[in-house]
Amino acid sequence: MSPPSLSTARLKPAGGLADLHRHLDGSMRPATLLELSAAAGRPLAEVPRFFAGMGLQAALDCFAITIAALQTASAIERVAAEIAEDAAREGVTTLELRFAPQLHGGAAKGEPSGPRAIGWAVDAALAGLQGRGGLLLCALYGEAPEAVAALVAVAAARPGVVGVDLAGGPAPHHRYGMADYASAFQAARRAGLGVTVHAGEGRPPAEIAFAIEHLGASRVGHGTTLLRDEAVLALVVRRQVTIEACITSNVHVGAIAAATDHDLPRWLDLGVRACICSDNTLLSAVDCRSEVELAGQLPGMDAEKLARAIAFGHGGRFGGGRGG
Repeated sequence: MSPPSLSTARLKPAGGLADLHRHLDGSMRPATLLELSAAAGRPLAEVPRFFAGMGLQAALDCFAITIAALQTASAIERVAAEIAEDAAREGVTTLELRFAPQLHGGAAKGEPSGPRAIGWAVDAALAGLQGRGGLLLCALYGEAPEAVAALVAVAAARPGVVGVDLAGGPAPHHRYGMADYASAFQAARRAGLGVTVHAGEGRPPAEIAFAIEHLGASRVGHGTTLLRDEAVLALVVRRQVTIEACITSNVHVGAIAAATDHDLPRWLDLGVRACICSDNTLLSAVDCRSEVELAGQLPGMDAEKLARAIAFGHGGRFGGGRGG
């Protein structure tokens, strides 16, 4: 059990909580998923959930169910709005929401991945957020570089979009990898967009370094293998890269065996700017408050470090003059 001093109720961060890593298609309300799935002609008998050790690919496969319910502008707008409402009830005052618009509507049916194919989905998400959080657009591991470049162009044209992400994970059958996206992600940086990358999610820490040095990432999602390479750790600390820790999610995909194995307290001891995020509130059955409470129970955590992690979340937000 965590000491009472580490509970979020007693901590009461003055600026509220921060959640920089929450996926739209993994964080809708259970009742909304059931309703939207039925309306789309794909009724569900039950809500999909992640479970410990299921593996990354099995977790990614669950998104096929949620994305199928999000193929209209009204559905995307509704879910974005509800997520903003839910986050506010959790005490989140700094929210960033992310999704891959190319998986929705015409783009999902094979239309060219240009502004016309994906812009409508981005606009729907922005309409739902109504400025209550920043929006990130996710490129996906394995996509063609020209599709990623088109995604960046759409992001750069919309002030409410504050950043881009590389999500999912590399697979042996992928023709393209991180190196092929360097040009597009550097263009995102030049356009004033923030860059974050899913990297080191149980995979070699060299992936983290590549994301920082070649894709221009100032934040890294997950990064569970960071401490396996002292040079990569030094790079993260020197560049003041923010690591988006998603503890429950990491257990579910098997990146760590148990929550108590998470290195968050050690990261903070070593000078890493690490924050606490929910990842997928629906699929992992968590929210930002519960993840902060879980972080407070980790071996080596104390109230000061927990408060610092929350502060790093606020300080790591993207946006600047782009809105959100």
